[in-house]
Amino acid sequence: MTRIVGLSGGIGSGKSTVSRGLAALGATVIDADAIVHQLQAPGSPMLAEIAIAFGPGVIDAEGRLDRAALGAIVFRDAAARTRLGTIVHPPVAAEIARRVARARSQRARVVVLDIPLLFEGRKAGTGSAAAMEFDATVVVWAPEQAQIERQIARDRCSPEEALQRVRAQLPLHEKKALADFVIDNSGTPEETERQVRALWETLSRGPARAEAP
Repeated sequence: MTRIVGLSGGIGSGKSTVSRGLAALGATVIDADAIVHQLQAPGSPMLAEIAIAFGPGVIDAEGRLDRAALGAIVFRDAAARTRLGTIVHPPVAAEIARRVARARSQRARVVVLDIPLLFEGRKAGTGSAAAMEFDATVVVWAPEQAQIERQIARDRCSPEEALQRVRAQLPLHEKKALADFVIDNSGTPEETERQVRALWETLSRGPARAEAP
């Protein structure tokens, strides 16, 4: 039986690290962000719809989505985030469902749906998170200061911008309370890897709900 696992976190919490670790151990990972990028390729219907909704300033000189420009709009405006969600969520949910069905047909043991706004979507009843049934959910947790510092190092943004992005999402302590499993990514890479391996052992063994040791 294929187990469907929802994986999420907060911006800068280290979700991608955990996702890669699970993939290396044998999970079939479906990355919602990667699907979004594919569906927003230059010339795509989704990109055209985004340009209509948010203006030509979100498209760069080469016809690609300027994610920084779009982020500057949606991270400070809840209504803009909702509007973007109505454009992005339906086609992304459809593609995720297609890939899950393919994984089931191939008898995949564990399918991990890497969805950044998993818990926000379940709470609001929107997007892929609301459309899917999960056997378990996982959140990758890190202190807020670590989230900020990682964004600054990765994106070269200001501390104010990094904090604004963190605060635009559901707080990690709330996600932690909603999840079946928690990976604490506040320590060393080795500590995180140990937790990921323990989580994989549980997920691949059968249904159980607990915090990763």
